[in-house]
Amino acid sequence: MNRKTAPFLLLPLLLCALLAGCIKNDIPYPRIQANFTSISASGQSRDALIDSASRIVTLYLPEEANIFDVKIDSYTLTPKSEIVSGDITGGIDLSADYPVTLRLYQDYLWKIRGVQDIERYFSVANQVGSSVIDVPGRRVVATVTDKTNIASLEVTACKLGPAGASYTPDIAGQRVDFRKPVVINIEFHGHIERWTIYIEKTTSSVTTARVDAWTCVAWVYGEAEAGKANTVQYRLDGDDEWIDVPDSWVSHSGGSFCGRLTGLSPLTTYEARAVSDNEYGEIIKFTTGAALQLPNSDFDSWWLDGKVWNPWPENGEQYWDTGNKGATTLGPSNTQPTDDTPTGTGLAARLETKFVGIGMLGKLAAGNLFAGKYVRTDGTNGILDFGHPFTDRPTGLSGYMKYTTAPISSVTTGFENLKGRPDTCIIWCALIDADSPFQIRTNPKDRNLFDPEADNVIAYGKYETGADVPAYVPFHFDLVYKDTQRAPKYILVTCSASKYGDYFTGGNGAILFIDDFKLTYDY
Repeated sequence: MNRKTAPFLLLPLLLCALLAGCIKNDIPYPRIQANFTSISASGQSRDALIDSASRIVTLYLPEEANIFDVKIDSYTLTPKSEIVSGDITGGIDLSADYPVTLRLYQDYLWKIRGVQDIERYFSVANQVGSSVIDVPGRRVVATVTDKTNIASLEVTACKLGPAGASYTPDIAGQRVDFRKPVVINIEFHGHIERWTIYIEKTTSSVTTARVDAWTCVAWVYGEAEAGKANTVQYRLDGDDEWIDVPDSWVSHSGGSFCGRLTGLSPLTTYEARAVSDNEYGEIIKFTTGAALQLPNSDFDSWWLDGKVWNPWPENGEQYWDTGNKGATTLGPSNTQPTDDTPTGTGLAARLETKFVGIGMLGKLAAGNLFAGKYVRTDGTNGILDFGHPFTDRPTGLSGYMKYTTAPISSVTTGFENLKGRPDTCIIWCALIDADSPFQIRTNPKDRNLFDPEADNVIAYGKYETGADVPAYVPFHFDLVYKDTQRAPKYILVTCSASKYGDYFTGGNGAILFIDDFKLTYDY
């Protein structure tokens, strides 16, 4: 270096060093949420539910499990994230939500929740209806006829704790004085719960508790003394003659019973009542719902936007959507209209599973169609909103389908054992009472997929096959409801040529054709 020029070179370097100490780093950290991507516990009854939107992990445990000491067998997190609080390496207490903080540039508070389905029941002699079992309050209320001697009342059954619990006093099969509330202690896994049992009297021998009216079906609930001839009657509003519900349509649980009415007309008013021997409950008037159908469920309306086929008329109502917006980032639309239909007229939907792209730059794209909206593409993954507002209660879904299966050629972690097996198509429908559509996210770092057993799912049904169906055949499946009283807010309908397409697992060349979907409203 020339000695004359050296000072001039050093001066800018010194100024840069000085200024560097004054520069504030305003570059934000990446906003990538730290998630649990998998988790399992010893003895769990089914797969865990990971809700990355609410940041809640739900572990489902059988009733014999010790919820106070749950062992986490394995878990995985979003790459580069870590647990910074909430040790889950040993047994954890899931009798209440267990907080865990994950860190990836920022901290994210998660909760691990244990759900334990414990069968509980309580009954006494001369009971009217079923007992009310208040688990959070640890109270039981049973009702008997007004002529019952509650000073010496036989307890015919009592199970309020998990399997293997001990009771002090053990009152099952004993005569007990219930003139005052009776307290029992239930001990299990070193913990004690204190329960209080109340007995009330009623002057009514039979009660029509409620009617859950659907569209062509209604459910009439009654309460009376167990062992009597308990049933249900109904009639069209304004008629004189009552119709007896067949015995095969009436279910019993002690003194509680429910009659299923079928063959009703939509938007029509009826009356119903509970019956016990020759005594009658109150008459309840009810009106059935509408028999709504899904728009464009004949799949006759499509339009092409560049490379993307859309299953709705151009500038018209969008009800159905596909994953084409994601698939066309690497290739053509893999869900398209076709004139190959069951009737030979109109159009149908053709869903093909394809490996799109080239070599390592490619990815499996399952042919799919769903009621909802494709929101955006996350890299090579999709974010979709499943569902549309819907408040009626259909009993099933029918339509036409045909299918060409293919050997599963692409698999991801956890599905390696499926490689080479025939692919399986699936058509499913669900009703949920959530306040918004269900958002599907297929990115493994932020995956959120539909769980038919989630708490907000009211009803679910599906059709699937892994065999070739070379010509159109009709299909139908029933919707199985968890509860006849809960009203839905959204309906979800989804079809895929590859059952595990959400996990990018399927057979290249599997093709599903669907047409003429119809909601059914009777059994």
